[in-house]
Amino acid sequence: MRMMFAWPRAYTSAVLLAFLLLVLGGCGDKVPPLPTLSNTAPVLAFGDSLTFGTGADSAKSYPAQLSALIKREVINRGVPGELSRDGLARLPTVLDEVQPSLLILCHGGNDFLRKTGDDAAAANVRAMVALARQRNIPVVLLATPKPGLSLATPDFYAAIAKENSIPIDTKTLADVLSSRSLMADLVHPNAEGYAVIAKALDKLLRKAGAI
Repeated sequence: MRMMFAWPRAYTSAVLLAFLLLVLGGCGDKVPPLPTLSNTAPVLAFGDSLTFGTGADSAKSYPAQLSALIKREVINRGVPGELSRDGLARLPTVLDEVQPSLLILCHGGNDFLRKTGDDAAAANVRAMVALARQRNIPVVLLATPKPGLSLATPDFYAAIAKENSIPIDTKTLADVLSSRSLMADLVHPNAEGYAVIAKALDKLLRKAGAI
């Protein structure tokens, strides 16, 4: 008579749980690594009104709130109403002035509002990333959603991030701008909305190893 050996049920459950955790752990999105920022490293937040902090006091803009979270200087160079083409023209001077250890780039929203074309916005954002990388400045992209029946982030942001192996947040701004309780007006977050953005970027920087 052939004897069959049965593993104890508790042991089998533990093995199954460990396997599932291993599989699920491997399914998480990988974040491209960033160099670790020194305690004195300046971070440049560059963009339009979403970076400037329109809709809240300057102390509650996302760069100001992110600075408190990461305990490093985050220099705000947001210009309300700026198109990406104008941001591209402005960026070299700002990079030379600030000499940041990291660039957080959030641009394109005004292009969408004024319907200047996704292709132009994509080309300008891609060129801004290239300008920073030519100076050996790491970049993080904060993608801006496009207005419509529902807010959706254009695919070119993710494509640019993939091309350059840089961290990107494609979700947070769309979530914030879709929540009335987080908005100061139709297109700008309030202080609480900027806090959500700052916390998301803090998490992204930590995952990438910058903090």
